[in-house]
Amino acid sequence: MITERKRIWGWWFFDWASQPYNTLLLTFIFAPFMERLLGDGTTAQTVWGFGIGLSGLIIAVASPFLGAIADRSGRRMPFIWLFSLMYVAGSAFLWTAEPGHYNLWLVMTAFAIGMIGMEFATSFTNAMLPDLTGRDNIGKVSGSGWAFGYLGGMVSLIVMLTLLQASPTTGKTLIGLTPLFGLDPATGEDTRIVGPLTALWYAVFMIPFFLWVREPRHPGAVPVAQATREAWPELRSTLKSLPKRPSLFAYLISSMFYRDALNGIFTFGGLYAAGVLNWSILQIGLFGILGTITGATFSWLGGKADDRFGPKAVIVFTLIALALITLGVVFISRESVFGLAVAPESALPDIAFYILGGLIGAGGGALQSASRTMMVRQSDPAKITECFGLYALTGKATAFLAPLSIGAVTAMTQSQTLGITPVIVLFVLGLILIAFVKSEGDPAAV
Repeated sequence: MITERKRIWGWWFFDWASQPYNTLLLTFIFAPFMERLLGDGTTAQTVWGFGIGLSGLIIAVASPFLGAIADRSGRRMPFIWLFSLMYVAGSAFLWTAEPGHYNLWLVMTAFAIGMIGMEFATSFTNAMLPDLTGRDNIGKVSGSGWAFGYLGGMVSLIVMLTLLQASPTTGKTLIGLTPLFGLDPATGEDTRIVGPLTALWYAVFMIPFFLWVREPRHPGAVPVAQATREAWPELRSTLKSLPKRPSLFAYLISSMFYRDALNGIFTFGGLYAAGVLNWSILQIGLFGILGTITGATFSWLGGKADDRFGPKAVIVFTLIALALITLGVVFISRESVFGLAVAPESALPDIAFYILGGLIGAGGGALQSASRTMMVRQSDPAKITECFGLYALTGKATAFLAPLSIGAVTAMTQSQTLGITPVIVLFVLGLILIAFVKSEGDPAAV
């Protein structure tokens, strides 16, 4: 018998299984590896920005349409299987990114396929949240899920750093071992293995999800073919109704800006540390462990605060904090910290970046958890997957904005430090618009 507790744990395992794509590939291991592939941090940040941005456009266009199909057909699991295959195939292919012997187009295409699979699967599993527990408990369930996901990212990062990733100076892993399986650091094998590791991690840890999570029966469900034909008229009707639901509309636009900003920080954090502070991938990995620890802790605490004070209060507090923290990052370089000149051998820039990185992880964890529960509160229960599709649409409609603006400002100024500044503007825009959001959503949606 599958109890409610098992269903919740199964749902949490998606966060555990999928998080390494963000932790290992998007942020701390593969993203900084792009600098080695392309030769310098500025070029890598530019290519990475355009690649992630274009992937986001695909996600933006397709997510609400797929959500409408899922709601009309009452089927989410077949889609999750399909997107899981994309996740595994895309990440596994990154093994081919051997320095001097790779095809940049194929590597970025594979990365995009995996990222699209991950994002679509996330939209569909997020839509299952209201089916798992009562409305008064969704903050705790969502926050605990994000915390569990961060722990998964941390454990996968520890595995990578202690068993597989070699230091460029010693040729040994973090704990002094030779990389397992005879991985050759000279050809980047110790880093490229992150792709197959991410794929295997997902395949293994999605097993509890597929065993324990069940879709409830949806009255009025239609065959998938019919749902596909009816999806666009249904979606068009929902889009036309958005101005009549001002709280939902304001929340979608607000979250569009601040989630894009948060993704910009996570996506470019590793590249920034590599290019501005000259960190090795091993150092960036340790930075990632700190961020996942604070992220897990504050996702859990944020879930409790969510149930007590409401998701809006958590979102407002974390947006203010993240805007200020990001502003602090701009004033850290190898030569100075907050305007104070430092010697080339000084550890102060590293310490300051570690502290701010930990705070970003804390704020990001609480913000993402509260955002998921806020979306549930704003949604029409009969169109929950479609609403999360719109959430993905608005999250990705301008998902190109942070990466492309970072890439463009970096290219124009030839400065990674100045290139990160668009993120601050996006956080502030999100904060302004969240003021128009009602905590319990529009009356018609409750």
